[in-house]
Amino acid sequence: MSGRLYIVGLGPGDTRWLTPEAQEALSLAQDVIGYTPYVERVPKRLGQNRLASDNRVEIDRAREALERVSAGRVVAVVSGGDPGVFAMAAAVFEAVDAGAPHWRDLDIRVMPGVSAMQAAAARFGAPLGHDFCAISLSDNLKPWSLIEKRLEHAARGDFVIALYNPASKARPTRIVDAFTLLRGLLPGDRFVGLAKSIGREKEEIILATLDTVDPAQVDMSTLVMIGASGTKQISRENARDWIYTARAAS
Repeated sequence: MSGRLYIVGLGPGDTRWLTPEAQEALSLAQDVIGYTPYVERVPKRLGQNRLASDNRVEIDRAREALERVSAGRVVAVVSGGDPGVFAMAAAVFEAVDAGAPHWRDLDIRVMPGVSAMQAAAARFGAPLGHDFCAISLSDNLKPWSLIEKRLEHAARGDFVIALYNPASKARPTRIVDAFTLLRGLLPGDRFVGLAKSIGREKEEIILATLDTVDPAQVDMSTLVMIGASGTKQISRENARDWIYTARAAS
C-alpha cells in the first residue's frame, strides 16, 4: 500500500462520537501518532505502532508523520475533538508548507470529528443557534494582548463565545483575566456554561452567569461558553435548564 496520512478527529471522548470514517482510517493505519492521552484512546491493534508524545511538540509529530508517509507507510495523526479546531491538522499543513517539496505531493486526508464546542452545545441545548466564535486562551503561540483584543471584539460584536484551553497548570489565571475583561463589557446576567470532561466518565455541566461563575471550577478539560444577548434559558423543575440562542438577531 502506498503512503497515506490520515489526520483523525477522535471526538471529545465518547466513543459513540467517533465517525465511521475515522474508525476506518484508524483500522488502516500502520502507525498512530499523537499526544499521549489521545493515542491511549485509540484501540490497540496487533502490528500497529503507537508513537505518543507531549502536547507541545505538534510540529515534531507532524514532521515524523510526513517522513513515515514519504517512506510508504500509512499513518494516522490523532487529535481530540475535530483535528482542524486548535489541533493537529494545522500543524501538519504548517510542516508541509515549510518542509520538503515532495511533501506537497503526499496523500493527506483530514477526517473531521465532533468538536468539544459542538458536544458542549448539545449538552446545553442550542446555544450556537446564531452567530458564534471560538477563541483559545492559550498564549503559547500568540501574545495575551491579542487574545484580549479578540475577546473584546467578540463581546462587542455580540457573538456567543466558546473558550478553548481556558486554564492549565502553567496558565491558571488566564480564565480569571478573561472573565474580568468580559465583565467590563457584558451584563452580569449573561449566560456562562462550563462543560467539564465532556463525553467522559467525569462529565459535569455547570450553568452560571458572568456574575456567578467560579473560575476555580475551570480547568484544561473545560469548554467555556458565554452567551450573546439573544441567548435564553428555559427553566425546568426536574431537570437541568435548557439554553438556546434565538435564530433571529434582536
